[in-house]
Amino acid sequence: MTTKMVGKVVKLFLSHKGVSQRVPKEILTLDEQGVIDDKFYNKNIQRSTLITSLESYALAKNHGIEMSHGQLGENLLIDYNPYALPDGSQLQVGDVVLEITQLCTICNHLSVIDKSLPQLLKEDRGIFAKVIQHGTVKINDKVYLLNR
Repeated sequence: MTTKMVGKVVKLFLSHKGVSQRVPKEILTLDEQGVIDDKFYNKNIQRSTLITSLESYALAKNHGIEMSHGQLGENLLIDYNPYALPDGSQLQVGDVVLEITQLCTICNHLSVIDKSLPQLLKEDRGIFAKVIQHGTVKINDKVYLLNR
């Protein structure tokens, strides 16, 4: 297996029950059920981790929509755009290996930010991944694309 460094982690977030804003973190711990302490932990392993690119926020900003990081619901915000990678592609982030399972579906809550946001980010909001190898992810960890 070969690896290619493609980017780094910019920010990390958790979702908590009853809290609408994502909670910024310095470190996340992940296992096969997802992001530990996240409200979506052990809900759907195919959608256990949401990865978003800085490019999603730039796209919104270029259309006059200002958002704070975390508002797209991501767990990992990275400076690499993985959205075109096929399902089954794997990324190593810190000592965690994630496998892409699908593009993130559009949530109606995005229209609260701006009515045009769901359509604008239809295929540019993020990707879901499942955890293949558990471990921790920290801000500034490198992101590697794994090739089989």
